[in-house]
Amino acid sequence: MLYLTLVVAFIASILLTPLVKRLAFRIGAVDRPNYRKVHARIMPRLGGLAIFGSFLIAYLFLQPKDPVSAAFEASLIPIETAIIIGAFLIIVTGVLDDMLEITAKAKMLGQLAAAGVVVIGGGLEISFINLPFGGVLDFGYFSIPLTIIWIVGITNAINLIDGLDGLAAGVSTVALLTLTAMAFIMGDVFVMSTAAILAASSIGFLFYNFHPAKIFMGDTGALFLGFMISVLALMGFKNVTVVALIIPIIMLGVPISDTFFAIVRRVREKKSISEADKSHLHHCLLNIGFSHSQTVLIIYGISALFGLAALLFSQATLWGGILLIGVMLLAIELFVEVVGLAGKNYRPLINLVRMIGK
Repeated sequence: MLYLTLVVAFIASILLTPLVKRLAFRIGAVDRPNYRKVHARIMPRLGGLAIFGSFLIAYLFLQPKDPVSAAFEASLIPIETAIIIGAFLIIVTGVLDDMLEITAKAKMLGQLAAAGVVVIGGGLEISFINLPFGGVLDFGYFSIPLTIIWIVGITNAINLIDGLDGLAAGVSTVALLTLTAMAFIMGDVFVMSTAAILAASSIGFLFYNFHPAKIFMGDTGALFLGFMISVLALMGFKNVTVVALIIPIIMLGVPISDTFFAIVRRVREKKSISEADKSHLHHCLLNIGFSHSQTVLIIYGISALFGLAALLFSQATLWGGILLIGVMLLAIELFVEVVGLAGKNYRPLINLVRMIGK
C-alpha cells in the first residue's frame, strides 16, 4: 500500500506542477531578478503548492495513523489532524508571501500559528530529556515555547537555503529520506510513511525545479517543507533522550549550520541578524568557482553525509557518539573557514594550525 501511495505522490507532483506554474503567472506570484539572486529572468514561484497538493492527495489516500502514546495523551485534537491544519496555515502564509511579499512579522505570525496548532492543539512537545550520565532535565513551563522555537527555527532554516535551483527541495528530500530510514529502524510507521510521501512529492517537483529551473518552490514550498520536517523530526524522536534530540540536529546539519554561521557572520560584521546577504553556503561555493549545478550537487552530498552521520550516531555507543560529534564539529569548522561561510577573515582553526606548524 505504501509503495502505491508513493507512486501516487510522485505522479501527482509531476502533473500538478505545470498547473501551478500557470497559476503563478496568472496571479502574479513571480520572482523578479535583483542583486541578491542568481536568476536573470522573471520566474514563477508558488511551486510549493504542487508539493503540498500531491502530498495531501497521497496522505489522504494512505491515511497514516500515529499510534496512541503518552506523548499525545493531553492533546486537544489528533496529532494527524493538527499537522494538516498547521500545514494549511503555513501554505496560506507562503502563498500570501509569494503573491504579495508580506512583511517578516506577518510571516512569523503564520509560522507561530502553525507551530501552536501542532504543539498546543496536537500535544507535540518536549517536556523533559533524560541526561546521558543520569538524571532528568525538566523544561517545565518552557517546554511549549522551546518546542515552538524548534519548529519555527527549522522552518526558517530551510527557507534560508532556498537560493539556487533545486537546492531547498533536494536538501529537504535528503532529510526526509533520512527520516524515513530512521523511522523504519525505530518502527515508527506514521513518521516513516509521512516522510516518504513528502519525499516522493519533492522528487516529482525536482523534475521542474532542478537547474535550469522552470518554477521556484517559493516561500510556499520552503516554509511547508521546513515545517513538516521539523514536526516529523520531533515525532520520530519522542523518547526524549539527549541522543534522540541530537539526531535531528545532525540530520539537518546543512540548514542549521548555514543559519548558525549566517548569524555569526552578521554579528561579526555588526549587522542585523535578519539582514539578507550573499554569503550563504551556496553563495560561497559559487564564489569559489563551482557552477550552479555543481554547487547544488555538492550541497546534496554534504546533506547526505549529515544523514549518514545521523544514522551512525543513532546506533553508536555513548562514547562513540561523543567522538563522532567531535569529529563532525571539527570538520564543519574547517570547512566553514575554507569557504568563508562566517566571513572572509574568520579563520581561527587554520591560524592555530599555522601557528603550531611554525
